[in-house]
Amino acid sequence: MYIKLQATMLNITHKSSLCGVEERVRNNTEVQSAAFAGVNFCHFKLERKMFHSSTQKKSWTFHNEAEVNKLRQENIQTFVEKHRGDLQDENIRDHFLTFQEERLLCRHYEHLLRDFCRKFEPPMPPTVMATACTYLKRFYIHNTVMNYHPKWIMMTCVYLACKVEEFNVSIMQFVANLQENREKGTELILNHELLLMQHLNFHLIVHNPFRPLEGFLIDIKTRVPAISDAEALRKSAEEFLLRSLATDICLLFTPSQIALAAILHSASKQGANLDSYVTEALVGKGNRDLLKQTVEQIKRIRYMVKHIDPLDAGKIQYLEEKLERCRNQELNPESEIYRRKLEEKLQAEEDETFIKDKEFLR
Repeated sequence: MYIKLQATMLNITHKSSLCGVEERVRNNTEVQSAAFAGVNFCHFKLERKMFHSSTQKKSWTFHNEAEVNKLRQENIQTFVEKHRGDLQDENIRDHFLTFQEERLLCRHYEHLLRDFCRKFEPPMPPTVMATACTYLKRFYIHNTVMNYHPKWIMMTCVYLACKVEEFNVSIMQFVANLQENREKGTELILNHELLLMQHLNFHLIVHNPFRPLEGFLIDIKTRVPAISDAEALRKSAEEFLLRSLATDICLLFTPSQIALAAILHSASKQGANLDSYVTEALVGKGNRDLLKQTVEQIKRIRYMVKHIDPLDAGKIQYLEEKLERCRNQELNPESEIYRRKLEEKLQAEEDETFIKDKEFLR
């Protein structure tokens, strides 16, 4: 019942806001020009230009991991100070999630998101998975799981990514992939959608590395005759990109840098040499500073993808239970206080509407 009340309250706002957002997305120059990115070397340059003028570059690309983690830690500290009450300092760590614990939970739900996308029917393009992963990472840069449980934020990220990446599935098709109450899933996903977009600042366009990867493959076919079968590089490169979704590199590097790292990783596995392609075709002869910077970036990306810390599955159940104890019940759709506040808000809106109608009829 409380879910239906929530759906009723948000239905009109949700539909009108989403329509506006979708219209902005369709008219966004990033989308209009995205169709041209990554087709060949000239378009590779265009893709780089597009990215550097995008909201992704301006608002969601950070200098290093320390900057990202600082923002994440600030979220936790703000939450603890607001909700600690009379709790003594020595008890805070036992009651609230620590930074390390929250990161483990977030990584666990990122893993569940990728697994959900891999098993999705009909089969989902990798760009949808990549966009959904990016949304989830962005959301928890400025939020904590103790305010918004990642279970339904995760599902909403995937559903929104389907729309933005034009993978056309209805909400009924989408929830058919859920293993639990589909009616509840439908309403919770729809009710979280506007919230998610708001916390993403309506920056919905994501530049994924899959597009520049296509550009590199086409470019190698025409510029590197020593490689007779450039398509042989695709499989390992795509696997590299999918593995990279378990890291934060989408918050730190450009899509072209990530795609180039994937191509070079694949080439090294195939025993192919692309050094001259990078130094001459991409960087240009004599540009030592840019070459040094590019090499350092590629090394950093490949290191991060290679050295992904394993998830400690044994701690997940304990952290889930701890989260239930310390989460903000006012933002928990299944809590009594949430239902009560929702009903109070609905009643207040009905009273306001009644008063306006009465005044109009005078």
